[in-house]
Amino acid sequence: MLTPPELNPNYAIFCEHTDSRSLSLEQIQQARQRHGLALLQAEQVVKLEPLWILSDYLHQQFTRYPHWLDQVLTLTSLPERPCKAALLAGEESFHHEDRFFTSKNTPEDSHTEAHNSLDEAAFLKRIRLYRQWWMVRLIALDIQQRLSLTELTHRLSGLADACVNASVQWSEQHYRNLYGQAFDSEGQPQSLIVIGMGKLGGKELNLSSDIDLIFAFREHGDTQGGKKSLSHQEYFTKLGQKLIQHLDQVTADGFAFRVDMRLRPFGQSGALVLNMDSLENYYQDQGRDWERYAMIKARVMAGSALDIREFEALRKPFVYRKYLDFGAIGALRDLKQMIAKEVRRKGIEHNIKLGEGGIREVEFIVQALQILHGGRDQGLQNQALLKVLPYLAQQDYLSVDEVDTLREAYLLLRRTEHALQAVNDEQTQLLPDDNTARTRIALMVGFASWEALDKRLWEVRSSVHNAFIALIDDGKESSEEVKNQETWRLLIKHADDKDAILDAIDAIPWQDQDAIIERISQLLGSRTVVFMQPIGHERLAIFLAALMAELVDEAKPDLVLERVFPILEAVLRRTAYLVLLCENQTALTHLIRLCRESMWFTEAISSTPALLDELLDAHTLFLPPDKTMLADELAQILLRLPEEDEEAHMDAMRRFRRSIILRIAACDITGILPVMKVSDHLTWLAEVLLEKVLQQSWFYLTKKHGFPVSHGEAALTPQLAIIGYGKSGGWELGYDSDLDLVFIHDAQANGYTDGNRSIDNLTFYTRLGQRLIHMITSFTAAGRLYEVDMRLRPSGNSGLLVSSLDAFKEYQQKEAWVWEHQALTRSRGLAGDVPLLARFEACRKDIIASVRDRQQLKTDVIKMREKMRAHLDTGGKEKGFDLKQGVGGIIDIEFMVQYLVLAWSHTYPELMRFSDNVRQLEAAASVGLLNPEQAEKMIDTYTLYRSFVHRLSLQQQGRLIQGESLLDNQTLVSQYWEHFVSNEAI
Repeated sequence: MLTPPELNPNYAIFCEHTDSRSLSLEQIQQARQRHGLALLQAEQVVKLEPLWILSDYLHQQFTRYPHWLDQVLTLTSLPERPCKAALLAGEESFHHEDRFFTSKNTPEDSHTEAHNSLDEAAFLKRIRLYRQWWMVRLIALDIQQRLSLTELTHRLSGLADACVNASVQWSEQHYRNLYGQAFDSEGQPQSLIVIGMGKLGGKELNLSSDIDLIFAFREHGDTQGGKKSLSHQEYFTKLGQKLIQHLDQVTADGFAFRVDMRLRPFGQSGALVLNMDSLENYYQDQGRDWERYAMIKARVMAGSALDIREFEALRKPFVYRKYLDFGAIGALRDLKQMIAKEVRRKGIEHNIKLGEGGIREVEFIVQALQILHGGRDQGLQNQALLKVLPYLAQQDYLSVDEVDTLREAYLLLRRTEHALQAVNDEQTQLLPDDNTARTRIALMVGFASWEALDKRLWEVRSSVHNAFIALIDDGKESSEEVKNQETWRLLIKHADDKDAILDAIDAIPWQDQDAIIERISQLLGSRTVVFMQPIGHERLAIFLAALMAELVDEAKPDLVLERVFPILEAVLRRTAYLVLLCENQTALTHLIRLCRESMWFTEAISSTPALLDELLDAHTLFLPPDKTMLADELAQILLRLPEEDEEAHMDAMRRFRRSIILRIAACDITGILPVMKVSDHLTWLAEVLLEKVLQQSWFYLTKKHGFPVSHGEAALTPQLAIIGYGKSGGWELGYDSDLDLVFIHDAQANGYTDGNRSIDNLTFYTRLGQRLIHMITSFTAAGRLYEVDMRLRPSGNSGLLVSSLDAFKEYQQKEAWVWEHQALTRSRGLAGDVPLLARFEACRKDIIASVRDRQQLKTDVIKMREKMRAHLDTGGKEKGFDLKQGVGGIIDIEFMVQYLVLAWSHTYPELMRFSDNVRQLEAAASVGLLNPEQAEKMIDTYTLYRSFVHRLSLQQQGRLIQGESLLDNQTLVSQYWEHFVSNEAI
């Protein structure tokens, strides 16, 4: 039985150590005096003080609205649920909400006149007041242990429902005279359909949660009866934007709910609102496995009975399949591995939602069983976890004991989550490390002490995690494995017993057995191993047994051991990674193979152990995703992060980049991908990351300044094009390439943003460019994304960071040097506004196709090449051949191609169709500027050089090649260069 704070003997001790106790009471009494209220009496203070002592948020609200204390003091029960009508009627009706449910009118029909008198500022104030009023009561009753978890979460979800419906109703009335109403083909009124996802959909919302929404409408058409007709798409988009503003915007009164729209079809890049047919087509044709999982809890929270029926008719067949869904097992296994991967991240162990045995693992167990069996068993088709859990026991999907364990764990974890969030109305699931804060949380949850709560939390989390691991489990150990593991358990305790080590590894064909024995003995006797916890010793023994078993048939065991041990040493303090390798045979097999092939993998994984997760699945490791798959994979990762947590997004994108590069490198080294495809995948990766960085930067700035307005219309997506030059523009990115970028905008120069902190459009886009560079280049705990070079923009470092397309074109036509036009031949749009990217491409072609004096052009190109060689060629007789800048190297080929594109594109437009050297060479041959044999040899040499660049990069070496292995290629390219210099016909 949980104990209310005032009955908890440790509460008095806690208060004695609370320095601000007397000050807090004084502030409360002063607030009551200012509002003409009687001072609280001693017996009232005894009852109410725990509320403001334990929750800083309640103290803040009670000093702002001191009359609420009197209501809380006499509070015996809560209304059935919050409702829109009470919200719109005003505070005097807040505590009489039940009358709206008992009157002849429904809550939806009552008090429709109330909101007509509210302007938008007053409505925002009202909706925030209503939210705070309910939050105060709910937190107070929760601290006093007078409210069950279900009662609390149902009312929190009802509060979100009321706020959403009030906003939709207010906006419809607000726009009625201007745009009229939306009707369907039957003449029935249409309203914005708001679909609640996640905990909101399951009526399980927590105290300080954001809300995940999807917007829809029934049918296309045009509004009727207003001064101006809009398409339904435009009209409902405006309603959706207003809803987000009403709930999410931070004002002097705070906010109502943080709104997250990333679960909608196509995520941040998708339309804000879709009609029901489009929604159905999307989920039928393109719905991903994770979207099925997310749709389990989806619920129409604003819409008519017809809207609900139509949505359920598309949702249920998408989520629940009529047959035993074997196809979902693999997808759930992938999702399970993704969850386990996040759990292994440093610093997450004290997160009661995302950490091991946390809330998310309980949800996964229940929702996985719903996905697998819900199509055949309609009893599982319920959004509420606590309603599904007992049914799982009734139908023998789980045992009664398992269900009881999960239910008890879930209730404790959720109550603890609410206590954490009630302190400051803050979205957090992280257990505190400060003793005072820990005691506060224990008192709020109803435990006598932090030690008691912490002990119970770890007990229930351990039980949950065991159930999580057991779900969709793999394989058993053999008796031979057990025997080998026991051998290594003993060796860990006797690191100096070299004879015993010899016996354990004698079956492996070592080149230098004595050196290997010494190396193993050093590892086992190291301070890190000696002082490991028992669980660490156990995991290390299992791993070493599995590794040695693999090395029995290894051709180069010495090399593999020397490359695997640095990785092992890197993860000894985070032995969960050893579990990963031991429980997944394929991961260990891939680790051995890749370390054998390249030292790069050893160093990459040693510095970033999280990359070990990429070794789990050969299908993903040796089949790197295309651009669409990359975008989808990154979107899934970022969806699990709070939209406003920029640092978490930056870290996640950096980790994502590292993991994808490892997969590409694995395919490169094993010969699965040729050099051209390696660069394609690296370039796609950069494009996807840039698109996401642009969205994040846009989100940050528009939150702060509003949307840029051009010609009377607010731009809801960035009117910006990110242009890549050089390797990114030419589809030739390497593993460590930087990005040569130029930013171009399409906003009205004299326009302004529409937010409270309005700035002019040019300043906005300059800050957007600065934000982009910051997010790309900043170092976080996970490194940085890319180095960025902006010197190719008009006027270089002295020019504007972001230019309009007209200014860019004018500069290129009137001021640009020849080398800048050469660079333009290898440029293209990488990310941003699609129409603007198309206009840039047309501009690029106009400039490249200009008629030039070919002799003067050639003179300028040759002069620039000689200047670069003199300053940048790092090779020589003793040093070796500089692949890029040396005589007969990459730059010689590129300059010849760039000359041909600039000199002849006005005659042969095919030359400028693509921005990469290989296809430009093919085009030159097709139009007769090069003979096919020369073009083929230049392409072969160019791709060979690039493959060497990739290999050297993976070995973390420079670009110099020793010896004469490429002498024939150098000679050939030098001959072509000499011919190019002397041939006046081209």
